[in-house]
Amino acid sequence: MSGGFKSGFRETARIAIEDVELIRSVETATGRFRLGRESALAELPEADAMRDHFKQIRAATLSNLKNHLQIFEANAQAAGVQVHFARNAEAARRIILDLARERGATLAAKSKSMTTEEIHLNPALEAGGVRPVETDLGEWIVQLAGEAPAHIIAPAINKTKEQVADLFREESGDEIPAEIPALTAQARRRLRETFLEAGIGISGGNLAVAETGSVVLVTNEGNGRMVTSLPPIHVAVLGIEKIAPTWAEAGVWLSLLARSATGQPLSIYTSILTGPKQYADIDGPEEVHVVFLDNGRSKLLGTKYEEILQCIRCGACLNVCPVYRSAGGHAYRGETGPPSPYSGPIGAVVTPLLFGLEDHKQLPQASSLCGACLDVCPVRIDLPRMLVELRRDSVEAGLDGAGTAAVTRLAARAFGGKRMLGLAARLARFGRRFVRGNLPRPSKRSFREIWREQRS
Repeated sequence: MSGGFKSGFRETARIAIEDVELIRSVETATGRFRLGRESALAELPEADAMRDHFKQIRAATLSNLKNHLQIFEANAQAAGVQVHFARNAEAARRIILDLARERGATLAAKSKSMTTEEIHLNPALEAGGVRPVETDLGEWIVQLAGEAPAHIIAPAINKTKEQVADLFREESGDEIPAEIPALTAQARRRLRETFLEAGIGISGGNLAVAETGSVVLVTNEGNGRMVTSLPPIHVAVLGIEKIAPTWAEAGVWLSLLARSATGQPLSIYTSILTGPKQYADIDGPEEVHVVFLDNGRSKLLGTKYEEILQCIRCGACLNVCPVYRSAGGHAYRGETGPPSPYSGPIGAVVTPLLFGLEDHKQLPQASSLCGACLDVCPVRIDLPRMLVELRRDSVEAGLDGAGTAAVTRLAARAFGGKRMLGLAARLARFGRRFVRGNLPRPSKRSFREIWREQRS
């Protein structure tokens, strides 16, 4: 699917559903993740009890979030880290761009970060004279394609190896076979230059540990460590909710994260970053900055939507969602602008909350409410409940239009009692005679009528 803007979820999803190659790629990858998750959790003693415990941890942490952030700030500063708090996306972009300008950096090496996608950091860096290069393989692929990530943990889930080979040929001018070893070797060659030449390294952070002022980065590629150790400046960008009070809580977090995401007991690279290079260190950044992003998160504290801040961005809900698996990640968008960085069930909730329900009112409807997302969530976040709440908010705000509201009220009356329901069914059977098309033909007798006859 191209990077061009479409109009809302429904239109984009309709196009995606007809793309057989896209859906095959998405289903293959999500199927692999689903099986991996099941196997990994089956090997974890008392996995369900651990999930319950983790939910209590996340709820308790959010209830005292300000204090934990203050403790992190104090311990991080003691380790030589400069901590910044950004109220919104604009403030976060300004902090990072000012750091790059002050140090004379013109090339930024970036590790995978959904938070920097959220604040649209790359266009801001380019406009400010800093060239950003994504060094995660999937992120680099979608950057070359001019697209947004299609999955929280697998950005290029929608691409085949043939499509990737075409992108690499266009980028380098070299003839590259559509074979995985050749493609990864090409990426390694091209990205090594970025690691060595970058004046600033920018990463996300899976969590921050208040006890020691550390940032934890979980990846399956070595690029994360290169981005955070080779450039002279490292900037980590995290949402304010991504904090664990102590390493005891962080241990539970890490035990469930990779298992839920990719089916691994632990990701290949789990990096703990605490401060800049010290006198005796042979490598590491000279400066470390942590940028905590609010961008609407604090407004959710104490509300019926606070639970969404417990999310650890594992992507498990995407892998089981029948809507995501049929429509792909790029369908999760507003009526204007690019796709949301957050897709699937989590995106259908968090995107309207962070970026506005009015422009994203279709997303809460992008769910069958089957409950699969709740079943697999490592924090047991009740996404179906919040999807219904957002639908209610949309109706109460009059965002669905007068026609939809009238039909909804009529349906509520029709389904409100058996007499009205029976009348509606009889009218539907009668009216079907005058409607052309492929609508299903109602039965001549309703279930209730057949049931009444059987009982008598």
